[in-house]
Amino acid sequence: MSTLNRWRLVLGRYAEQPLSPQGLQGQDKRRDQALDQLYGREYQGRGLREDRERRPGSLDASQPNLVTWLGEVRELFPRDTVEIIEKHALDRYGLTQLVTDPQTLERLEPNQQLLRTLLTLRGHLHGDVLHLAKRIIRQVVEELRRQLEAEVRQALSGRLNRHRHSPMAVTQNFDARGTVRANLKHYDAERARLVVEQIKFFKRNSRRLPWDIILCVDQSGSMVDSVIHSAVMAGIFAALPAFRVKLVLFDTSIVDLSEHVDDPVEVLMQAQLGGGTDIGKAVRYCSQLVEVPHRTVLVLVTDFCEGAAPSELVRAVRQLAETRVRMLGLAALDGNAHPVYDRQMAERLAACGMEIAALTPQRLAQWLVKVIS
Repeated sequence: MSTLNRWRLVLGRYAEQPLSPQGLQGQDKRRDQALDQLYGREYQGRGLREDRERRPGSLDASQPNLVTWLGEVRELFPRDTVEIIEKHALDRYGLTQLVTDPQTLERLEPNQQLLRTLLTLRGHLHGDVLHLAKRIIRQVVEELRRQLEAEVRQALSGRLNRHRHSPMAVTQNFDARGTVRANLKHYDAERARLVVEQIKFFKRNSRRLPWDIILCVDQSGSMVDSVIHSAVMAGIFAALPAFRVKLVLFDTSIVDLSEHVDDPVEVLMQAQLGGGTDIGKAVRYCSQLVEVPHRTVLVLVTDFCEGAAPSELVRAVRQLAETRVRMLGLAALDGNAHPVYDRQMAERLAACGMEIAALTPQRLAQWLVKVIS
């Protein structure tokens, strides 16, 4: 973004003619609209004529627009800026109806965007609204869990046994060559067709996997989607036989939620989104949870923006690698896996023995299969 456009966003709509007479374009235009929906309130009561054609709308007419607006702000601005804007919206302009009025909240569509909003503003939830918010959060989380659980369980249940067949008709296990072989006697030479009377499916090896999985999750504001998916995935892993799952959330403090690992809603309600980041401190804490290093997987979910001394984080990762703990650093764990992270820090950790990636939950399960097989 050019310096001129930055000043244009700072000064607002009435600086458009002198600073950007052609108008803002693309992302800058979206940023201007998002800012004007909030800070345009400053013009009210100052004797200025409202330009209805110029304004994209406000947050007053329909409170559900607040959810859409918050999503837009989080997409368009850096984390620190988002926190300031949200604080101004709540404290300076009093946009708390979403989280203080049960009737308004009841009208909103339960979805992941609303879930993100409720978690971000959880500190403002009280009384009846808090109970309603918990119900909405549970509804969205259970739907997300249903979507992920079948694929994750299948990925972790065992690899294909290509020497034995199964009576279970599962598409992913289809044995094309075996099916052709079994039905060659039914080949119709006149029509040059193979008549299939018996379909073969590979059986999957079922094996107990005595591995410990430690999920260490950055709960800073920019990681909200990854926190949601980490909580759900921890619950799925914990329900699988022979897995021991530990879940740790961190910013500059550490919260060990391993006792709630089977309840994603409880985990999310205890998450404190926002604040600084001390990744090294969290990794050192997780190292104390390791009992059998060569059968332990540490999954670190973070944007790698270390707020403490980077050397301490590097040292902690190197020490775990030397004990043969398998480590995976995820810059994102969500449905899109499009991360924004500190690449230099990630490269330093990769050099110490930590694999670095941005994965969807299904891809994480597939990675675990390769590690523990």
